[in-house]
Amino acid sequence: MKHLRFMLAIFLMLLVVILVVQNHPAMSKEVVFRVNLLSLDYQTSEMSIYHIVTISFLFGVIISGLYGMIERFRLHKQIKELTSDSREKEKELNSLRNLPITADDVSTDAIDEDQEEAA
Repeated sequence: MKHLRFMLAIFLMLLVVILVVQNHPAMSKEVVFRVNLLSLDYQTSEMSIYHIVTISFLFGVIISGLYGMIERFRLHKQIKELTSDSREKEKELNSLRNLPITADDVSTDAIDEDQEEAA
């Protein structure tokens, strides 16, 4: 449902952009869109500026969506790693809690006797 709402918001924004741009007289001017790179020389037929604005808007939405998906997958992977690490630490902590209690006397008298024998 969240994705559907997001798609609807994108569609409404696109509709607003189209309506605003189409009804602005300067945006109805026909232009030729050119790409001149080192080995690539491309030129479109005449297009209205509002077509270029609409295509640019959609291109930006697609790029942002792809970036968001990549970020979401990265964070999902990090959550899985941290969850497994947490489980391992919990198992280790439980195993340390369940160690048997030793019957050795650990009083201060026993420690003093060990220090005297060592000296």
